[in-house]
Amino acid sequence: MKLLHKDIEKDNAGQVTLMPEEAEDMWHTYNLLQVGDSLRASTIRKVQTESPTGSVGSSRVRTTLTLCVETIDFDSQACQLRVKGTNLEENQYVKMGAYHTIELELNRKFTLAKKSWDSVVLDRIEQACDATQKADVAAVVMQEGLANLVLVTPAMTLLRAKVEVTIPRKRRGSCTQHEKALERFYEAVMQAILRHINFDVVKCILVASPGFVKDQFITYLFKEAVRHDNKILLENRPKFMLVHSSSGHKYSLKEILSDPTVTNRLSDTKAAGEVKALEDFYKMLQHEPDRAFYGLAHVEKAAEALAIDTLLISDKLFRHQDVPTRSRYVRLVDNVRDNGGNVRIFSSLHVSGEQLTQLSGVAAILRFPIADLSEPEDDSSSDDD
Repeated sequence: MKLLHKDIEKDNAGQVTLMPEEAEDMWHTYNLLQVGDSLRASTIRKVQTESPTGSVGSSRVRTTLTLCVETIDFDSQACQLRVKGTNLEENQYVKMGAYHTIELELNRKFTLAKKSWDSVVLDRIEQACDATQKADVAAVVMQEGLANLVLVTPAMTLLRAKVEVTIPRKRRGSCTQHEKALERFYEAVMQAILRHINFDVVKCILVASPGFVKDQFITYLFKEAVRHDNKILLENRPKFMLVHSSSGHKYSLKEILSDPTVTNRLSDTKAAGEVKALEDFYKMLQHEPDRAFYGLAHVEKAAEALAIDTLLISDKLFRHQDVPTRSRYVRLVDNVRDNGGNVRIFSSLHVSGEQLTQLSGVAAILRFPIADLSEPEDDSSSDDD
């Protein structure tokens, strides 16, 4: 993401002009947008025209519109973002107040105006525009006949390919059908790796499976790389890392990322940091429950007591359309930061973020135990979207 212009007043009102450069930037933009914002962008509009003879035709024209945002629709698999709203500035094609849907496009700038830019949104822009925070980890999670190829970026986990091949059982006296099917499977996984992994960006490729599937696949992969003189694979061999997983399903990713050998290798990635923070929280909950709180009401009380060392909060909560509720989460984040605590904002598109959502999206590791918060949670602690 490129920040082209930023104009924010002392009262926090103002606008920024951004240009999304890759698919992940659409996810960042989705997290910046709120109902009631003003969005100005280039778009295609179908326009009816009438000729001098009275015949009516229609054509598609490119125009720039400013919408008051009403609905925001994000497709996480295609990374497409559509924003629907009413037109705020009349032009030759679209009347004032008319509805239109803008589909934001890569490498086309847009201007977003808000009545109030809070610290969480400004942090998101900083994160999106930081060139060092890109997809630096890929994972192939596999078992016999099933493989999921996943890209782990700082903001989201993207399933890029799913390979499924039926592997017949070994028969007494003959393994040829079994071996041929395995070879077809390994070949399909290899092609998925070559198609979806950008080796210039990715620092580490985790290959995980139960048993010896991963070892057999890596042997096949580099035997084929030598046979076809595939320089990309041969030059990047040190980036491949073999790890144990309990299955070939995507949910095994959390277990892989929390493996100590993996966390050491990926110590500079945000995804590994989130997984570790969640692991630390669960350990604390098990061994010192008075220093591990979850649910908004309890975490807020811990913040008031200046007790929070690390706050774990899901970005899903900041997409809440009720402004006072959203402001409550922002205040919590600001409070923890102002008092020297760490804040980890989890992506709801990461496995760790999904797990945090089950704890109502907010949890905290405390500096010191607080024992007198055993009263039930109030209703507001579960009013995320």
